[in-house]
Amino acid sequence: MSDLSDLLLLLALGAVVGLWLKLSVARERAVQEARRQCLQHGLQLLDETVGLRGIRLRRINGLRMLERCYGFDVSIDGQDREPARLWMIGNALSSLSLPTIDMLPHEQVDTKLLSPSTGSNVVPLRPRPRADDRLH
Repeated sequence: MSDLSDLLLLLALGAVVGLWLKLSVARERAVQEARRQCLQHGLQLLDETVGLRGIRLRRINGLRMLERCYGFDVSIDGQDREPARLWMIGNALSSLSLPTIDMLPHEQVDTKLLSPSTGSNVVPLRPRPRADDRLH
């Protein structure tokens, strides 16, 4: 009986190590996706890492699949820290939540930036007020 219990213990340990490796690879894929999304949206990924926030079952085309939620911090202007989240199914991004950006009032926008001659439709942004700058 001792050999059977040793074998079961060894199988359980192997399953735990395999699960840990699989989740580690999924986390690395989430870090790559977070970097890509930050680059695409003009944000800075802080700490260069993500953290698993939750796992849920989601039905897609009649199949139930595990969806993992990862949280990470981004900076809009280099002086703030905002939370962001991404949801992944397998190696594919299924959803993304990024912080909002306050835009300048309409009358302060330079009309030269929006002219068709430059071919640019970029609207200048201003940083959010920091918490210690607000009156409460």
